[in-house]
Amino acid sequence: MTPNVKGALLMMGSMAAFTINDTLVKAAGAEVPLFQMVAMRGVLATILVYLLARHLGALHLNFPRHDKWLVVARCLAELSATYFFLTALLHMPLANVTAVLQALPLTVTLGAVLLFHEQIGWRRVVAIVLGFVGMLTIVRPGPDGFSIYAIYALIAVASVTARDLITRRMSSHVPSLAVTLATTVTITLAATVASFGTGWQPVPAGAGIMIACAAVFVLAGYLFSVMVMRAGDVGFVAPFRYSSLIWALALGWLVFGDWPDALTMFGATLVVGAGLFTFFRERQSYAKE
Repeated sequence: MTPNVKGALLMMGSMAAFTINDTLVKAAGAEVPLFQMVAMRGVLATILVYLLARHLGALHLNFPRHDKWLVVARCLAELSATYFFLTALLHMPLANVTAVLQALPLTVTLGAVLLFHEQIGWRRVVAIVLGFVGMLTIVRPGPDGFSIYAIYALIAVASVTARDLITRRMSSHVPSLAVTLATTVTITLAATVASFGTGWQPVPAGAGIMIACAAVFVLAGYLFSVMVMRAGDVGFVAPFRYSSLIWALALGWLVFGDWPDALTMFGATLVVGAGLFTFFRERQSYAKE
């Protein structure tokens, strides 16, 4: 397995975990205030991360000061992404807000080329551009297509882009679980403080179970998202974020009864096809070597 293939698999696993978490959060959000829900989910996720990190001996902070500042910056970027994305998620259909996030492969790849001088071939460039065209086909931006919550989703895109590029700069001395634990603690503390302003409400049993399950999936998503940015080339791995759209379409229909129209499905096929093309292109290149 090449580093690029490993990175692609990690990316798809991360997207599946995050999308299932999003579905659970959106469903529970109809009964529980946002900050309360994020705080509850965060407490459970933090406990799970801590126990796993302690078991694996990944709690040490013996890494360079430069990396410590990168961890702080990554936590702040993740905090911004969490707030803006979840706010948009609670007010937009699951597939729609996920479609906006499909710009991430383009923004991450562009950032890697500009900041890290990474090289990508013309075939990957074409595939990513086609994926971006597919995203525009889904979103169909216009006067009636964008709301304040769509703008929130775009801010989340910028925040996640910054998060991934920061992760790329971390050295191998930083344990992935330590980064994940720092992230969950930061989000939990921020949500807890913010929840004091909105008050807490009784949590129905069903919503409580969904929040607990969301904690497990968000843990997997965080962990994979850290690992993926250390495996393979950003220009190759980033397009596999498109796999989240498949999950969003399926879960949006099964859970919320939302199904996109034909034009949206065409765009979805285009972005997924672009990601799959880069995957098979990598396999062919590796086989020739």
